[in-house]
Amino acid sequence: MSFKQLSEKINTDTVKGITKLDPEPAAQKAARDKELAAIMTGEDQRLLLVIGPCSAHDEEAVMAYVQRLAALQKEVADKIFMVPRIYTNKPRTNGDGYKGLLHQQRLDEGSNLIRGIMAVRKLHKRVITETGLTTADEMLYPENLELVEDLVSYVAVGARSVEDQQHRFVASGIDQPTGLKNPTSGNLTVMFNSLYAAQQKQEFIYNGAEVESSSNPLAHVVLRGALDETGKNIPNYHYEDLLNVVAMYKAGNFKNPFVVVDTNHDNSGKKWEEQVRIVKETMLNRTYHPDLHQMVRGFMIESFLEDGRQEPDGQVFGQSITDPCLGWEKTEALVRWLYQQA
Repeated sequence: MSFKQLSEKINTDTVKGITKLDPEPAAQKAARDKELAAIMTGEDQRLLLVIGPCSAHDEEAVMAYVQRLAALQKEVADKIFMVPRIYTNKPRTNGDGYKGLLHQQRLDEGSNLIRGIMAVRKLHKRVITETGLTTADEMLYPENLELVEDLVSYVAVGARSVEDQQHRFVASGIDQPTGLKNPTSGNLTVMFNSLYAAQQKQEFIYNGAEVESSSNPLAHVVLRGALDETGKNIPNYHYEDLLNVVAMYKAGNFKNPFVVVDTNHDNSGKKWEEQVRIVKETMLNRTYHPDLHQMVRGFMIESFLEDGRQEPDGQVFGQSITDPCLGWEKTEALVRWLYQQA
């Protein structure tokens, strides 16, 4: 076994220094982070929406989308807090396919991860600087967290990563709210084991040094549905599912119980239009039980400028090239509906 070195060793401080936030947007981010932390602890009862494209494959299309989102956020700010999804690295089950902006900055060119690091930081910085919103990204590669941790407000750990020890331990040292998805099997015990690990101090090797993490009291669960042995979708956002998650929270020694429902993936079977119905059903279910009203206060919604998806070589501006997304008109209508219900 061997590795061929393709670049010089990356100096994290240099990379961050080139694309660091100026004082004003840095202060805006700090204020937004404080608001988000209050939502996670329950001090602030607003709904959380982690919302945006499945993958941020086109910088200009993402910015056009987030500009619209920022205008809508101002209208609903007293009841809803939105964090745009700027997911820049995508998990691939067998290693094939589009792996995200980190790997590929232009769809007609090959992989270039060094250039990708700068592209990722530039996009997160642009969102903050140009719209005042702060962003979410997925921690697919835990050793890369240092390259974006100063720019993001929310971190997601995906269904394929949540069982991995390194992801769990790194999550325990993240300052931002960190959503831990149930694995593709749907095993909730696995998810809660991951949550427990993330909410404790841990000692481990991280980027070549022995470290002790602080613990992450803002780590929480994300329900994204599951697949059975035959590949059939098994949703886990229904009333009984939510009550089960609440019971598991209560049975353990967990801080700041908070549940996010992922409205796409195996909850919708990637039928993007079903996301509207799933949000509405969940909001109705919250009215039936006080624990659900208190704990189930977040949604992950895959949304872009245009409905659906296209192949990676497609030319439709603002349409996903990975999972299908809800288009802007339906997204705006859904957010306004949520505002009336909240």
